[in-house]
Amino acid sequence: MDLMDKLEPGIIFSAVLIGLMLSNIHIISQNTAAFINIFLCLMLFAIFLEIPLNKLKDSFKNTKFSLTSLMINFIWTPLFGYFLGSLFLKGNADVLIGFFMLILTPCTDWYLVFTKLAKGDISLSLSILPINLILQIILLPIYLIIFFSSGNAIEYSQLSYSILTVIVIPFAAAQIVKFLLNDDLKEKTSAIFTSLQIWFLALAVMCIFASQGELLFSNLDSILNIFIPLILFFISNMIIDLLLSEKINFTYPEYASLTMTTLARNSPLALAIAINSFPGHELISIALVIGPLIELPILYIVSKFCLYIKNSGLFFVCRQF
Repeated sequence: MDLMDKLEPGIIFSAVLIGLMLSNIHIISQNTAAFINIFLCLMLFAIFLEIPLNKLKDSFKNTKFSLTSLMINFIWTPLFGYFLGSLFLKGNADVLIGFFMLILTPCTDWYLVFTKLAKGDISLSLSILPINLILQIILLPIYLIIFFSSGNAIEYSQLSYSILTVIVIPFAAAQIVKFLLNDDLKEKTSAIFTSLQIWFLALAVMCIFASQGELLFSNLDSILNIFIPLILFFISNMIIDLLLSEKINFTYPEYASLTMTTLARNSPLALAIAINSFPGHELISIALVIGPLIELPILYIVSKFCLYIKNSGLFFVCRQF
């Protein structure tokens, strides 16, 4: 875990604090919203640039792992997430949608850091990344329509516009750049944008809170309610991953990889879609920003728990490798 990975939670938290301080300055709070999409698109361009879509076929080399991971992420998690959200957040539709969008999107970056910390199978975790990205882009709008269209929370034109603006265009731009550059330049360009990802996200977060600081303070109780269902999600899925891994006869590295793949969430992508899909519902975006502040410390604790499972000899005794 390098220095930047360790600093990510602090960088995001600092961006929140700076944004809240700037929200008291009228000229800034009234003009920062215009920059949110710019920073989010740059961040997603960087993500798409580094994801090896040419290795999509590798997602299915370990069929047992891939199917288990995909079923948890895209069948169990949406249903369980909606249940938790409805149970604890029913009184605030915007926070409920924000929580659901966070839960539905598997991580495409920092889960690899925690997989390494837990001594999981990095190659296996990396192989599932392209299919996780593609499925969440396809299924997130579908699940939003299924669960929330009856409450008139979804504007289909806005949802389509957001997919085009923050997903299709950055994705296409990344693929064009990779096609035009030779391998050496491609690697250098990807490295530069990868190092800037967290800063693009931090700037977007700062702009969100600078423009919506007053809204946050007036709805603080509703926002803090997201802690309970989110923690229950992590605990429940951690237990399910352990029991399934033992039942399916996964090795320890496979178990650690499954745990991180199914726990870590991709709030930046969900945030980019939320900003454009739900104009006038800024609490959705704020709820999504709160997610990583809870998630990253929990993932660190879970990585230590996985190592305890490995070193205690309670499980996977005969299947370490």
